[in-house]
Amino acid sequence: MDERVHICNNPALQEKLTILRDKDTSDRKFSELVGEMSPLLAYEAMAGIPTEEVEVMTPLASAKGRRIGATIALVPVLRAALGMVEGIRRLMPNLRVYHLGMFRDEETLTPQWYLNKLPPVLSSDGIYFLLDPMLATGNTAVAALVELKERGAKRITYIGLIAAPEGVANVLKHFPDVHIFTAALDDRLNEKGYILPGLGDAGDRQYGT
Repeated sequence: MDERVHICNNPALQEKLTILRDKDTSDRKFSELVGEMSPLLAYEAMAGIPTEEVEVMTPLASAKGRRIGATIALVPVLRAALGMVEGIRRLMPNLRVYHLGMFRDEETLTPQWYLNKLPPVLSSDGIYFLLDPMLATGNTAVAALVELKERGAKRITYIGLIAAPEGVANVLKHFPDVHIFTAALDDRLNEKGYILPGLGDAGDRQYGT
């Protein structure tokens, strides 16, 4: 396994993933699980974030502590990654959120842009978490990463629920400095570019479409 690919095997996360995969899981439950799994993955991905020492007053005396010493932004790819955002924001409230909108052309499997809310210039000192539940072909992730890099982002981590080997290879080929955090590395893609065994279409299953 490539050291840039982190499979999070927390038992609570893996149990939730099992329910998420089940075709009989309701749309509402599916959406809840996406929201519950995302901060668990983000918790793992945030392990290397730099901190700085601060001092606070407790009711009894002063105490030294740590605070995050970098600007952090979430970059969800609409629409499927919307369900990932709020859970992570509860984990760490002081986050910026920059939305990207893309859909996949089902004939060519290439991403088509319809929204880009990134600032023209991104802080080179910032930490950016690209969110998308499924890393399938990797084409959408690569398009998003190109945009982030061109605007100045240096440190980017991908967070998704499941990934296919083809998508992982695509991302790492183009961006060897990006780390990937996911709950599962599945078997392969089918002829339509869907992950097997996968969990279906994450957007459709969240929103009942």
